[in-house]
Amino acid sequence: MALAITDATFEEVVLKSDKPVVVDFWAAWCGPCRMVGPVIDEISAEYEGKAVVGKVDVDANQEFAAKYGVRNIPTVLVFQNGEVVGRQVGVAPKKTYTDAIDSLL
Repeated sequence: MALAITDATFEEVVLKSDKPVVVDFWAAWCGPCRMVGPVIDEISAEYEGKAVVGKVDVDANQEFAAKYGVRNIPTVLVFQNGEVVGRQVGVAPKKTYTDAIDSLL
C-alpha cells in the first residue's frame, strides 16, 4: 500500500527524502482517482526500498495541493531532492509512472 501523506508529514516524507518520491493527489469521490489508486499501490510494492510512493487526499490536505498547483485530480507528482521533476495529470498507464521513477534511480 502506498503511504498516506498529510500536510503535517509532507515535508518530512516528500521534501526531505533521499529517494525519488511519487505523490498521488486524489480524493475519494473522484472516479479516475479510483483507477489510478491500485496502480500507485502496485508501484509502491514494486519500488519498496528504492522510492517513496504515497497519496495525498486533497479533501483533507489542501496545503501542498495548492502549493504545487494541483487543480485537477488525479495528479501524480514526482519529486527528487525536494523538487518537482515530473507531473502527470489524469489517468496514465503504469509504465508512465514507472518510467519516471526509473529515470531517477
